Amino acid sequence: MAAKRDYYEVLGVSKNATDDEIKRAYRKKAKECHPDLHPDDKSAVERFKELNEANEVLSDPDKRARYDQFGFEDPMAGMGGGGGNPFGGFDFGGMGDIFDQLFNGGMGGRASRNQGPVQGNDLRYELKITFEEAAKGCEKSFEIYRNELCDTCKGNGAKPGTSPVNCPNCNGTGQIRQSGGWMTTVRTCPACGGAGKVVREKCIACGGTGRMRRKRTVTVKVPAGIDNGQTIIMNGQGEPGLRGGPSGDLYIVVGVKPHKIFRREGYNLLLDFPVSFVTAALGGDVEVPTLSGPVKYRIPEGTQPGTEFRIKGAGIQMLRSSGKGDLILKVRVEIPKRLNNKQKDLLRQFDETTTDKEYDNRKSFMDRVKDLFQ
Repeated sequence: MAAKRDYYEVLGVSKNATDDEIKRAYRKKAKECHPDLHPDDKSAVERFKELNEANEVLSDPDKRARYDQFGFEDPMAGMGGGGGNPFGGFDFGGMGDIFDQLFNGGMGGRASRNQGPVQGNDLRYELKITFEEAAKGCEKSFEIYRNELCDTCKGNGAKPGTSPVNCPNCNGTGQIRQSGGWMTTVRTCPACGGAGKVVREKCIACGGTGRMRRKRTVTVKVPAGIDNGQTIIMNGQGEPGLRGGPSGDLYIVVGVKPHKIFRREGYNLLLDFPVSFVTAALGGDVEVPTLSGPVKYRIPEGTQPGTEFRIKGAGIQMLRSSGKGDLILKVRVEIPKRLNNKQKDLLRQFDETTTDKEYDNRKSFMDRVKDLFQ
């Protein structure tokens, strides 16, 4: 099993980091390593779990203090709890609540963190665009559904003119404590879900949920050069947070439709270009298609099948740059079919006038064959 990394290292902060610095570092890294941004990376989920675990500990003053003192060693190991992580991962009949009670301030305790601000949910949308739109950039509008705060009750779920009241089941603490001998267990209040408040007269508009599902039109500027599978993040365009928490983000995963003739390799365009064997042999001007329109290009005399030519700056616009990739032309020499008798006779006459001197590859091959049998 791989050794656990130091939580401060995971978040990229110093051990003297403030709460705000930890919060900012977590939000930044969460956006960078979100599994949706790395669909082909199987380790992305584990890295994201590691990041959330580090944030859960370092963003909680008591857990952070325990971590600074004990590290990953479980101070309760001698009491039969095992030698695991004392900060989470236990679910043995309420043992997680027992540890929470033992380390989180004793009998006095704190109000549940469910009462504090909570960031809104992130949303994901898959946007399909054409090859040309990805290469040149575009502006696209689309519709999404999201849960938003109720306009009538402003999100508190109570009928206008009334307000949520302290939960009578937990007296507004959001927690239920049960004592048994020397040990006290703490669990989230089932009546209020840990919020510490309940609604007696529900808002008619939202049924007391404080949320309403709405359809919204979103407009996004797709940058030139974006590739298939890349993600655009629109900060704050997800669902609104709870109790004053920030809104989530909208992750737009771009899907690019294949082109009929071009293929993409980084910022370069690849094009299989057919030419007649006469053009390949004698050379000539051809008209080559590009994303900006056709351009003339000179095929040199004696061009062989598979030869590649590069047209500078005729490729894909680079992201956040004025530069462009190239168009790579791969020559496909086409042999004619369905020749008439006159054409066949002309080819036979031509072939009779040639020798191995005009065919470099054939001459080299025949020389090697002669050496083989000498």
